[in-house]
Amino acid sequence: MSDQPYEGGSYEGYDPYGQQQHQQSWQGPYPGEYEQGGYDPQLTQQWQGQTWETQTHASLGAQAQAYQEPQQAYQQPAQAYVPAPAPHPAPEPAPAASPEPEPDPEYGPATLAGNARITDAQRARLEGRSPVIEPGMQPAALTALLGLLLAATAPVASYALVVPLVALQAVTAAGWFRLNGMWPARQGIALAFLGALVADAAVLGAGRGHAPAAILGTLGVWVLLSLVLQLRSHADPDERMYGLMATVASAALAIVATGYLGAGPKAVSVGAGAVAVAVLARALPLPTPASVVVSLLAATGAGIALGGVTGLGAKGALLGAGAAVCALIGHRVASYDYPSRFVHLTAGVALPLAAAAPAVYVLGRALGQ
Repeated sequence: MSDQPYEGGSYEGYDPYGQQQHQQSWQGPYPGEYEQGGYDPQLTQQWQGQTWETQTHASLGAQAQAYQEPQQAYQQPAQAYVPAPAPHPAPEPAPAASPEPEPDPEYGPATLAGNARITDAQRARLEGRSPVIEPGMQPAALTALLGLLLAATAPVASYALVVPLVALQAVTAAGWFRLNGMWPARQGIALAFLGALVADAAVLGAGRGHAPAAILGTLGVWVLLSLVLQLRSHADPDERMYGLMATVASAALAIVATGYLGAGPKAVSVGAGAVAVAVLARALPLPTPASVVVSLLAATGAGIALGGVTGLGAKGALLGAGAAVCALIGHRVASYDYPSRFVHLTAGVALPLAAAAPAVYVLGRALGQ
């Protein structure tokens, strides 16, 4: 191998493959003197012949460049870490007066231990509370007003008595379904109210002497109709039985109220007036035992007073006391199982008078009226 001195950037070398000599021209530094910065793409090489395969040169150049790029990345000076400025704390609000805690509701939702089907009455029993809420003075005033209307229209004529009686029967039919948690129950309410109208018409047509047969006959027919309608229902057997009992009870109460139409005018005046006084006395803010005693005494006194006015005399005391007992039973029923305000304004108004109707009829007949 013969070496030629470097002259002007060109040299002649031997050909290892036996080919003719070639001359390489370099424009730039000696090939071995690569700078650390990497391969300079501005360098130009002129090759004559095939003494160096260009494919091999290109792959070596790419490897060198790939090797030097990470070095350049590491040689770059690291940027100084500048922490982000801390945010200025928001000004604290001025201290304000804490709101007063809201009072707990008197009655909570009807759930206990995850059982969503428990009623308010069952929860009250588990907590040792009474499940009874009395209607109060406003329903009692409405009951007294309706009772006085019955007492005032009874001596006038039977058809005059029908007007407040029909209102009583309508409120009774609606209030009983709402008291049992069945609302809306338009079909049952309409059926019970229709039975009451039929009973009124039967008593007016047959006369007071045939009132028991007309009332009991209508009641029997309506029980049968209620049974047929419930059998046609596609509800569950338990729901159908519950609906049947509610419909029959509502119809029975509305139809039994027709007893005011079958009783004598004096008995109606004394009994309805005694119920009005008894309900008002029961609504007074007194303990329950004292309120019951005061109510019965007031009803008995009202019976005596109204008996004197109507000519019934002292017998009015017995009639007034008996009607008051039945009215207090109806009042108690309307107070049961945490009833709503709507229940108080329907069942709470109507049940005392509706429950007293049989007593007014029976005691009036027993006293000769």
